Amino acid sequence: MKLLYKIEDKPPMGVSIVLALQHMLAAMGAIVAVPLVVGSAIGMSTEDMVILVNAALMVSGLVTIVQCKGAGPVGIRLPVVMGTSFTFVAISISIGLESGASAIFGSALIGSLVMIIGSRFMPQIRKLFPPVVSGTVVLLIGLTILPVAVDWFAGGFVGQEGYGSYNNLLLGLLVLVVVIVLSQLGKGIVSAAAIVIGMFVGYVVAIMLGIVDFSPVGAAPVFALPSLLPFGISFTISGIIGMSIAYLVTIMESTGDFLALSDATNTKLTGDKLSKGILCDGLGSALASTLGTTPFSSFSQNVGIVSITGVASRHVVALTGLIMVFAGLFPKIGALVVTIPSPVLGGAGLVMFAMIISAGIGILARINFTKRNMMIIAVGVAFGMAVTFRPEVLNSFPDSVRVIFGSGITAGSLVALLLNLVLRVSRSDEVQCTAEKREALQEQIAESEAEADNLSESDEKSVITIK
Repeated sequence: MKLLYKIEDKPPMGVSIVLALQHMLAAMGAIVAVPLVVGSAIGMSTEDMVILVNAALMVSGLVTIVQCKGAGPVGIRLPVVMGTSFTFVAISISIGLESGASAIFGSALIGSLVMIIGSRFMPQIRKLFPPVVSGTVVLLIGLTILPVAVDWFAGGFVGQEGYGSYNNLLLGLLVLVVVIVLSQLGKGIVSAAAIVIGMFVGYVVAIMLGIVDFSPVGAAPVFALPSLLPFGISFTISGIIGMSIAYLVTIMESTGDFLALSDATNTKLTGDKLSKGILCDGLGSALASTLGTTPFSSFSQNVGIVSITGVASRHVVALTGLIMVFAGLFPKIGALVVTIPSPVLGGAGLVMFAMIISAGIGILARINFTKRNMMIIAVGVAFGMAVTFRPEVLNSFPDSVRVIFGSGITAGSLVALLLNLVLRVSRSDEVQCTAEKREALQEQIAESEAEADNLSESDEKSVITIK
């Protein structure tokens, strides 16, 4: 798609702040959700959960800045928003209940070496992702996270009071319509800021309906500094193994996000760039462990924002990181964002996540649809969606297997990778598909030229009529 701001562009400061807030609003809910879920599940006090959340915001901001700006061999230098990862929720709760909070952060710290060391091998791994595989991975990212946006749209989660109510659905629909209209018909900053404007409209309507709870803002402290090892640190063998497996899953998921982002920003993702991105992910997770919050990964929803708005400036997203650092220092800022109702997030999220699906289809459109390639896509997506919608299918397997294959992105990606290595390329199929694509392209060109001629004739008639 045509980009409004390219990777190296620096919009005016006022515009940059609005666009940066857009990314922050999309990510903030997920960033604070992970520490809240983990903290409440292992019985942490309110004060301790505040520490978790503040550290999550602070480290999210710092790691986002490094990913966008780069620091020597660290940082992919793409508009990546980083935040706490849901991949680590189950294993963190398991470790915390068994060995206490200190073991969560000790295990995560040692486990982060998997990403740090693994980053050295990303140039070789990158070669395993031709368009047929990378397109399948990006498609799976969108498909597997779309149900999250649907739940937001309906009001939170299945079984929650008011889930699927008319008020929730109409509020989500309002945001969705505003985002679509502004992104398609708006010009300049209006189009680029379609998501934040849509969410603002939805938030104002939600306040008028009386469904916004401002109590978290009043309860949050005005200022807070993160501290080193606030919960102590300890190590368990089982915890380190579990975390290491989760980090392997995160490598796969982050790779998919980076592939989608490189396509959305029209930049080439080299093995070296991928190494720098994964290294930053690993080092960021290590920092998170020492400051008392859960490990990190890239955020898929922000890839969708780039696709919708055409704003690919890494400097804008670096500013998002700076705002998140301030939110970590001044918790009332983060608490205010948390008051945004789920349907408002869902209205914007539905478009953002669906755009990732479109990006995957766009990558796959460049390949030849031979029997081999169609089989890779079909089986990869089938496996990914199978464990996403029916995770119970893995109930008979050990925990280590469930951690790896419980992620639809990882399961589908591994299957697509394996089939790409195993299935042989048929030269005759490739030649036939190339000929068919050439013929179809020539027909498209002819149709486009005919349509352009018709438009020219219409314009000439309009000019004559006016005269």
